[in-house]
Amino acid sequence: MERLQMASVEEDLRRLETLLAESVIFGDDYLDSVTTHLIYAGGKRLRPMLAVASATGGTREASREDLLGGVALELLHLASLYHDDVMDEAEVRRNVDSVNARYGNLIAIVAGDYLMARSASIAADLGVEMASLLARTLAWLTRGQVSEVRTAFSVERTEADYYEAIEGKTASLMATSCRAGAITAGLGREETEALNEFGRCFGMIYQLRDDILDVIATDNQLGKPAGQDLAEGIYNLPTLFALRDRSVSDELRDILGTVLNDDDRERARKLVVASDGISQTVKAAQSFLAQAHSALEVVPGVELRHGFSSLIESLLEDLPAY
Repeated sequence: MERLQMASVEEDLRRLETLLAESVIFGDDYLDSVTTHLIYAGGKRLRPMLAVASATGGTREASREDLLGGVALELLHLASLYHDDVMDEAEVRRNVDSVNARYGNLIAIVAGDYLMARSASIAADLGVEMASLLARTLAWLTRGQVSEVRTAFSVERTEADYYEAIEGKTASLMATSCRAGAITAGLGREETEALNEFGRCFGMIYQLRDDILDVIATDNQLGKPAGQDLAEGIYNLPTLFALRDRSVSDELRDILGTVLNDDDRERARKLVVASDGISQTVKAAQSFLAQAHSALEVVPGVELRHGFSSLIESLLEDLPAY
């Protein structure tokens, strides 16, 4: 899916993997098995990739500081996954048992806190600006999570509610990744803000794409039941548009508002697909794509602009035309 096309960044990320695991090794076999559980399960490493690419532009080898910036961000992301899985009662993450399923909720929460502490410690070692950035991002993550929980199962959820949640939960960390790379590279204010804006738009499109796929993809493609957000009361943008579409809104409102069984989840999913929700959400993603390309005009380096352009466009390539 994601296509950066920057060979030097791929090599940098291989070096980062070693630092990532080493950063959470405490020396206690049990704790180490918990804190490295999802690290060894793999992952796309999107946030470190954005940080390293923003720092190096694909034209030099990443410094240790560049790599540690990526490590701090990945640890903050992993901490949020540990906590999210407890809240969602998830049993699987990255094709392995979730931490809470294997070790219990209490251990998952404490281990998530430990990953967050390690992220903060690494950021502090990188300087006051980086430490402040990570702290602000944690506040955004928390705000996004609270916004999502506050509007769960509400058919009156607004687009503003939705965007507040995804900008906090997803886009803020993507934006911070790009800004972190700009910080370790010592880039100027204008370039830093442009990279931050690109990261924000990337995160918004990334979540919009996920929300579209939650409705239209098959169970096998998702690794979970299609329409799972509907079942759990997280009414994403395609659903919010569907709730305003007169052709399906009345029937959809009658189904939503509570936990859904498999039959009702599938009924609701088909109603969303039958509405204009998917096409309207694709249009929203295309709007963020235009904003991202505008930000890239300020980003230094042809290779970085080309790589980031290719990366963000790849998010929409496998979506159907509506």
